[in-house]
Amino acid sequence: MDFLVVMRMRDPKDAELQRKRAEWRPAHLERASGFRERGHLVLGGALFDDAGNPAGSAVIARFDSRADLDAWLKDDPWVVNGVYTEFDITPFKIAPHYLDGH
Repeated sequence: MDFLVVMRMRDPKDAELQRKRAEWRPAHLERASGFRERGHLVLGGALFDDAGNPAGSAVIARFDSRADLDAWLKDDPWVVNGVYTEFDITPFKIAPHYLDGH
């Protein structure tokens, strides 16, 4: 099952939060890379506020169940360290014409 997952920072203008984001970024990306290799993260990227500050992330995630998705999410370094505090999770289906390479 695929999910659209939007993860947001509480306040992108908070310098301490941005410091924590930068500090934990390598661990976040390394972990995401492993999930990508195992087929769980289809597409992902950063969100920004109007001033250009990193404000969160969005991914299309593929897990067998919502429980598996929740387990992945709760152990992300940015979640564990309080960088992401708001989540919008929606079941999602990729339109077939986006999967055929055209």
